[in-house]
Amino acid sequence: MAHVASWKKEAVADLSTRIAKCKVVGIIDVHGVPAPAFQTMRTNLRGKADIIMLKNTLLKLALTEAAKSRKGLEKLAEVVDGQCAVVTSDLNPFRLFRQLDATKTKMPAKGGEIAPDDIEIKAGETPFKPGPVVGELQKAGLPAAIEQGKVVIKKDKILVKKGDKIPRDAALVLSKLEIYPLTVGLNLSAAFEEGMIYQKDVLAVDDVKIMGQVWGAASGAFNLSIFIGFPTTTTIRPMVALAHMKALNLAVNAGIATHETVKIMLAKANLQMLSLASKAPAGLDEDLKKLLTDAPKPPEKKGSEDKKEEKKEEKVSESEAAAGLSGLFG
Repeated sequence: MAHVASWKKEAVADLSTRIAKCKVVGIIDVHGVPAPAFQTMRTNLRGKADIIMLKNTLLKLALTEAAKSRKGLEKLAEVVDGQCAVVTSDLNPFRLFRQLDATKTKMPAKGGEIAPDDIEIKAGETPFKPGPVVGELQKAGLPAAIEQGKVVIKKDKILVKKGDKIPRDAALVLSKLEIYPLTVGLNLSAAFEEGMIYQKDVLAVDDVKIMGQVWGAASGAFNLSIFIGFPTTTTIRPMVALAHMKALNLAVNAGIATHETVKIMLAKANLQMLSLASKAPAGLDEDLKKLLTDAPKPPEKKGSEDKKEEKKEEKVSESEAAAGLSGLFG
């Protein structure tokens, strides 16, 4: 039997104990992250998540050992591949994913990396002074020239297509143009919580979009409940308010005087009186003339379109009015 170094046994035992006790365990991909950047990311995550790096064989052993007390953890070992590490946290998998996603930053290319997207250089002036830089730009494949004492890119150019390797000459030019095509950071490949494995595609959700959809659905359900008269603890108040408004409107139109309707009815009668008085101004006394002068004038109608719009508003049914009100309460 091959001898196993004691430090390896201790590292596996320590990691398996940590994994067994922690609420959430994840596997992160650290490929392409420079060592100094990785240390900074690890420091920034302190208190939220702990990152442990070991050889993949040791990571798998630790996960298998921890699975004896936490069923399902052994499936997480299937994700261990390439340059990876274990992350442990008390955050739920979705919050943990966002925390790790926030570590991503733009990095310059050195040459030889795969372009994650098309790298396009737009036409226009550059910050460079005329000189050897023109030749460097042209060597990289850019249509550079000197115009009016300035170095310009004459037309838009896709320097590197998505999926292609970034040439060394192109990488140097991109760095000079302060274009950083690479994104590096800690990618959560999968996470384990309470017997379930959450894959990356499940965790990478737009929480703002999802919450917007939830609020939209809640608002639609609320409006529908108001419209069809379905009482709940949430809808009962606006439903009572709607019923009160309808009852008040009916009482005013029917001429039923109450302590609430009498003021409205008097105001309505006063407006009708002023309207009638304006039709025969010759026989009015001075007080009534003054009332007509001081009364606010209705806005002038600009044309036939305003009349059509007014007629359209008059034809609104009671059910449509209720629908509009329910939308207002929503």
